[in-house]
Amino acid sequence: MTSASLFVDFWSGLEQHDEQGLFLVLVGFIGSFAFIRMSTRLMRNPKVTWWPGSVVTDSGVHLHHLVFGIVTMMVSGAAGFLAFGNSPWTEICAFAFGVGAGLTIDEFALWVYLDDVYWAEEGRKSIDATVIAAAAMMLVLLGFTPLTIEDGSVQALLGSVLSALFVFTLVAICFLKGRVLHGCIGFFVFPVAVYGACRLGKPDSAWAHRRYGERRANKQERAQERFPPDRRTERFKNAFRDLVGGKPSEGLEAARQEAIAATREASAEVRQRAERVTRLGDSDRDS
Repeated sequence: MTSASLFVDFWSGLEQHDEQGLFLVLVGFIGSFAFIRMSTRLMRNPKVTWWPGSVVTDSGVHLHHLVFGIVTMMVSGAAGFLAFGNSPWTEICAFAFGVGAGLTIDEFALWVYLDDVYWAEEGRKSIDATVIAAAAMMLVLLGFTPLTIEDGSVQALLGSVLSALFVFTLVAICFLKGRVLHGCIGFFVFPVAVYGACRLGKPDSAWAHRRYGERRANKQERAQERFPPDRRTERFKNAFRDLVGGKPSEGLEAARQEAIAATREASAEVRQRAERVTRLGDSDRDS
């Protein structure tokens, strides 16, 4: 069987389940993310002088590729509604939407920190978000459905709603415990959500801050022993992030930490001066 016939059979299967649009979104998503990561890593390499580099205006404004991704998603999304299932325009819009999503999620850390932390340690969250988004689309293409709403009797509809609320609750617990991957996969594969919700939370998670700490020091200690910073899984994750997105810049991180330290010192100095003025005012009133 030739490659062409294999692709035709594969595409026919997608059309049979109305999944060709999602597949093209996934292709555009992965392709644009891979291209923009290659581009930024080439720009970062001082030996590569022929690559065009960032888009910077004459006034010094740096246009992040996040901007181009958002515009692409807006245009392709609106055009997709206009096409309304007409082939091949709907498929073209789906692919373009995936391209815009890949450009946008590559700067996911910018959404969270509202700061250019692309090459800082915090920038690794963009890699995590990309992997989770791609995995979610792949699970849907493989036939995993997050929710099934029965439209028959009232009892069936009520059961579907209660089941959905139960799944959402377990996924929320996974997120609160810092087990993001368990929560995302568990949204599609229910046993994974149960496993993540029943396991110990990470020591720096919202669940640990609320339910461990001084209230349950033994659990906090267990969490710290279970999730040390240099554990094998964390080293593997960091190696994967470095392989995909490049290593964080120690210079940028050091500069950021230095700026934070300088801000704290300035704040402490202002506070001390205010306290001295307050004490002088109190002594003048006493005299």
